[in-house]
Amino acid sequence: MHNSLENYLDTADGAGKVLAHARLLIKLAHLYQEIAPGHLGQASSLANYKSGIIVIHAVSGAVAAKLRQLAPTLADGFSKRGIECNGVQVKVQARKIDTQSRTSTQKPLTPRACLELAGLRDALPASPLREALDNFLAHVAIRE
Repeated sequence: MHNSLENYLDTADGAGKVLAHARLLIKLAHLYQEIAPGHLGQASSLANYKSGIIVIHAVSGAVAAKLRQLAPTLADGFSKRGIECNGVQVKVQARKIDTQSRTSTQKPLTPRACLELAGLRDALPASPLREALDNFLAHVAIRE
């Protein structure tokens, strides 16, 4: 069954064109990682190849700007490796990154920390910093 599916995918009337394009994109992605400077290669990826144009997705505008400056060099790198490359198009396409929740839980100050901050407050002359510490300690006392 696996062979018959693969044979179907390889035929022109099946999904052969799609599979061939996917294989080409994989090859081009590997070449791109060889051609692009390391830090820029890590912050971008080969997205597509159409009509001799390599399409690169960059994670930020800064990376895209640098890649646009290097576009002739990148195109030359692909051409030297036997790929018909008439140009490189760069688009900004931020990668989705799993992040931790940005909400934090407030942790109470230990009694010792409160005493240390009160001692610091008392040692300071009258100033905005002393007032801020006083307000902070009053706020902490309300929550406890």
